[in-house]
Amino acid sequence: MQEIAEEAGVNKALLHYYFRNKSRLGEAVFRRVAGGMFARLAGIMSSDAELEAKVRQVIEIYFTQLSKVPYVPGYVLSELNQHPERSHQLLEIVRTLRSSPDAPDFVGALSKQLAQAARAGRIRPIAADQFLVNLVSLCVFPFAARPMICAVLQIDQRGYDRFMKQRAATLAQFFLAALRP
Repeated sequence: MQEIAEEAGVNKALLHYYFRNKSRLGEAVFRRVAGGMFARLAGIMSSDAELEAKVRQVIEIYFTQLSKVPYVPGYVLSELNQHPERSHQLLEIVRTLRSSPDAPDFVGALSKQLAQAARAGRIRPIAADQFLVNLVSLCVFPFAARPMICAVLQIDQRGYDRFMKQRAATLAQFFLAALRP
């Protein structure tokens, strides 16, 4: 807690006052980090935007945000693996986003939009959950697996940055092309 207080530039007593212990602080950090990314996704998916625009917005948000804090996917995955109780927190975040009276049903809205696009012949039929997991995975994986990608592709940080710029520029086209009949 002392190291955390020093890094945050606050008094250790203040940290203890708000969080009581390291475990509660860890829960608060996890909730904020994981919840922030899911809330943005829910907002986009429940909007009235066209499907293509939604895909581009999600990619833009994930790549912009994760370029600033690239450790977030690794942190979330590590927390879920090292602290299995975090999966309950993640579930609660998703439940809140899906069932809050003022929050739209983003999965339901996306499901309807996907079904309409499939009926119109613009895309292949796909379930909303598969669509979401595919899109988010394609965005998040390169950040979570950065060390592995650098090793396999034999690139340094500059090479990785170039790779990610290219990926951000081409991912929407790739994803949307995979949906087309």
